[in-house]
Amino acid sequence: MRDTWTTRPETAADAAAVREIHLAAFDTPLEAGLVDALRADPAWIDGLSWVSTGTDGTPAGHALLTRCHIGDVPALCLGPVAVRPEHQRAGAGSAAVRAALRAAGNLGERHVVVLGHPEYYPRFGFVRASAHGIRLTIDVPDEAVMALALDAGSPLPAGTVRYAEPFGI
Repeated sequence: MRDTWTTRPETAADAAAVREIHLAAFDTPLEAGLVDALRADPAWIDGLSWVSTGTDGTPAGHALLTRCHIGDVPALCLGPVAVRPEHQRAGAGSAAVRAALRAAGNLGERHVVVLGHPEYYPRFGFVRASAHGIRLTIDVPDEAVMALALDAGSPLPAGTVRYAEPFGI
């Protein structure tokens, strides 16, 4: 059964709940620490950190978009994305991702890259990045690096992805 999710931009009051989502969703605190570090980084863009909430208003899922570059072209990096374990596979993550991507498009952003599960992200329109000449500086499975053009009139640029410093890549 799928739940109904409400999405909204993260507020300062959500920081602790977002951290808890990432701590609960992952085996290590790395993703939670990454989100905290990105909040203090110039790559942070207000309005592109989104939470999904259930009927009680408590954040259950989180999706974050931050500035990166594909070659010299400004783009966004999707991630981390996390959902509290008790709400996984119920649409909370998808709702947060869709809302974040919609907000990015509304801000005039054109391109998004993600390093993630190749079975999950294509549902949002992501395609294999290497097919567009997009690559990373680290060795990862080709199918795990995906890209999305938010504006059909702006094709994906080729180049090496430069992530924000907190990513460490």
